[in-house]
Amino acid sequence: MTSLRQLEYLVTVVDTGSFTRAAEQLHVTQPALSHQVRALEQHVGGPLLERLPRAVRLTPMGRAMLPHARAALADAERARCAARQASGLMAGELLVATVYSVSLGVLPAALRVWRREHPAVDVQLFEHRHADELRDAMAAGEADVAIGPAPAGWEGPVTELGTEEFVVVLPADDEHRDTTVDLATLAECAWVHYAPGHGLAEVLDAACAEAGFRPRAAVRTEQTATAPILAAAGLGPALVPANVLPPGFEGRVLRPAKPVRRVLTAYSRPEPDPLTRGFVEVLARHARP
Repeated sequence: MTSLRQLEYLVTVVDTGSFTRAAEQLHVTQPALSHQVRALEQHVGGPLLERLPRAVRLTPMGRAMLPHARAALADAERARCAARQASGLMAGELLVATVYSVSLGVLPAALRVWRREHPAVDVQLFEHRHADELRDAMAAGEADVAIGPAPAGWEGPVTELGTEEFVVVLPADDEHRDTTVDLATLAECAWVHYAPGHGLAEVLDAACAEAGFRPRAAVRTEQTATAPILAAAGLGPALVPANVLPPGFEGRVLRPAKPVRRVLTAYSRPEPDPLTRGFVEVLARHARP
């Protein structure tokens, strides 16, 4: 039986002009893509694509089938939209709670996709200083979904999004020449620290404690995005999530010799509604820890 996936693969190969580019666009391996196209060809009884050294070309059978493949995919998309509209996914309001650093580096890509697919759904974003505050807000019903470190003992569904990596930021002219740094070598430095109660203050304190010292603060900031800027300006080293650094960042960025990481999740109350489930699905595909 011909599947929508096989038709999508055929159309994507034709549109990109290449099995390699189609596989990249579809986020599948090239062998898997080729296998599905061959299965489709076996089902219809003949070749649909002529595989040339540097391109692909439709056979007469392929040219006859292509408009029907496009129409089937368009009908499937219309059916999906109708179903989602009936279930409340096409309109409404979504309340999203997170911690400061996640709203900077992890969420934008997923929110961009969500907004493109659901322009009629309003998103309200609530940012919290600490993972405990985030969990309490969710437990109190103040949000539909939370994005942050895994909550202990949470009774609702929890979806792991990935592992967030932390880096050390120093001024661009710092003398370190390696790509990694032992935090113990920075024990005598005054650090760009986070304000008391900020979740990343605990991350920094724990990483430094494991390296055998307690970080002395040169300055404390409430804003996660401010920390790497102050560090690049020479106020002291900062430990920041790698995903918050903008392209072209001018500071020197080193990875801790002993990696500093935390797992990020999306979690909701038991039996989330279709809107929340749809948003978590987008997060699982597009969030970038």
